[in-house]
Amino acid sequence: MILRPATRAELPDVLALLAGEETVVDPASVVVTEAYERAFAAIAADPRNELLVLVDGGLVLGCLQATYIPGLGKGGAERALFEAVRIRADRRGGGLGRVLMERAVARARGRGCALVQLTSDKRREAAHRFYASLGFARSHDGFKLAL
Repeated sequence: MILRPATRAELPDVLALLAGEETVVDPASVVVTEAYERAFAAIAADPRNELLVLVDGGLVLGCLQATYIPGLGKGGAERALFEAVRIRADRRGGGLGRVLMERAVARARGRGCALVQLTSDKRREAAHRFYASLGFARSHDGFKLAL
């Protein structure tokens, strides 16, 4: 298994993972809109963003988006923000999430990031237990404003 930046050809696989939180969605059934194309191109062109995929034998098993944020806190070090963390629904519970997160954290550490942060829906209690098992601590309440 490898963790690497996604290719454009894998965009349907990533969108299928994001659409199928509880079930497996066939990537062939995913409609890649112009908005998705623009977003993927913007992520791929930005050195502070990575759409990462966990791949085994050509099969995309997981993904996450990592955004590297410069800041004055933590001595001026970058921080990594992880979003859209997913493992294929039929492959959960076998350690793939741990592999995905540990390798993504290692990438952030290798960039010199001083911390990794993420948000998770308050209803996803199993995900919260999983993140805690990786050493993530609940430290802040998050707020969102839909625009």
